[in-house]
Amino acid sequence: MPIASIDGIATHYQVIGDGPPLLMFSPGGFNATLDQWSSLGIYARTRPLAHLAQKYRCIVFDRRECGLSGGRVERVGWAQYVAQGRGLLDHLGIERAHLLGGCMGCCPVAAFAVAYPERTASMVLYWPVGGARYRLTAFQRFAEHLSFVKSQGLAQVAELAAREGKPFGADPRGGPWASVLSHDAQFAAAFSELDVDNYQLIVAAMARTLIDRDTAPGAEPEDLLRLDIPALIIPGKDASHATSAARYLEECLPRAEYWDQPPAEQSEAATAEVLLGFLDAH
Repeated sequence: MPIASIDGIATHYQVIGDGPPLLMFSPGGFNATLDQWSSLGIYARTRPLAHLAQKYRCIVFDRRECGLSGGRVERVGWAQYVAQGRGLLDHLGIERAHLLGGCMGCCPVAAFAVAYPERTASMVLYWPVGGARYRLTAFQRFAEHLSFVKSQGLAQVAELAAREGKPFGADPRGGPWASVLSHDAQFAAAFSELDVDNYQLIVAAMARTLIDRDTAPGAEPEDLLRLDIPALIIPGKDASHATSAARYLEECLPRAEYWDQPPAEQSEAATAEVLLGFLDAH
């Protein structure tokens, strides 16, 4: 699979199918890899990529700091994830595309639409993350990592990530750069030499930047309310994907279409019909 360098960071991506471009921000929380569209939970059951690729040019990728993509130790927020998506469109010579986000991928989709409405044909928000439990769990994950850093040091973080090969979501001790540490020895060596105090400040600020509310993060409500972009919202209903977060997005997006279907009844056939029907209309 090809690799694009975007702002000096390697992005592992794949283009599947032909037709109008559809940029897909992967689900999976802090393990947002392109394969999650076919292997993770609801997406494995409904197989959206298999259906969408029959009519659309699906652009899937490992988010920075995930999978085989690279990373950089900095205060990563939604703007940085948006920049990766925009850079990938630029790399492929695509001026305007439909956007689809799953899970945590919904957040950069909303932020992308706010930053670049002229490049956004429509957006699909599939099981957006959010809710009080999601916020509490996310902050606990960052806290566990910082506790490990304080007790063991950064060299041990790098060693743990290389040995275990687990992403941040699977083992919080490895931190937000665990996936890069596991496959990039040069990155790991530089990471081990970072100033610990400065690193802890970056991580603490990153947690507060990404998880800043008890509903769907990603973009300010005042900015969403001003968007003139069609949006389809497919709600989840669990501790990480509160239905209230999906309803919040419906409230904030003037041209939102809300698929009022409980997750248990979101079958493969019904989901494909809703997704394709929405995209074909826009």
